[in-house]
Amino acid sequence: MKTAIISDTHGLLRPEALAALQGCDLIIHAGDIGNPEILDQLSEIAPLHAVRGNNDLNLPWAADLPDYLTFDLNGWQTLLTHDIADVPTDLDSHVKRVITGHSHKPCIEWRGDRLYLNPGSAGRRRFKLPVTLALLDVTPDALQPQIIHLLP
Repeated sequence: MKTAIISDTHGLLRPEALAALQGCDLIIHAGDIGNPEILDQLSEIAPLHAVRGNNDLNLPWAADLPDYLTFDLNGWQTLLTHDIADVPTDLDSHVKRVITGHSHKPCIEWRGDRLYLNPGSAGRRRFKLPVTLALLDVTPDALQPQIIHLLP
């Protein structure tokens, strides 16, 4: 199962991001979406899971978006929230994948058998940080994450 993970679009869905998302079976947006049209465009490509970020909190259209989601993806329990600071310290041991955004810094980190993944920011460039998203190949036996750079 090919899963795309995107975050911190802040109202900008780049053509490079749209191209990278083609052929995905699922898209996950880790917050700071910016406007509802982003979600509409993403859901036209594939089924979508999304949470709101700190910049979405006071936007009326985002009121129904959750702050965090837990779901099963091809046998892997997943926690999705915008800010890693909101990940519970007593995280259920069944959760094997934690997806966050917020920092704009792409990161793939294994802590034991748990994957922590931040796709970075696919929206406007912040400081000198890269513009990225992540792709994740998910099988019942393995997770293979990869950061995709959208701009040189």
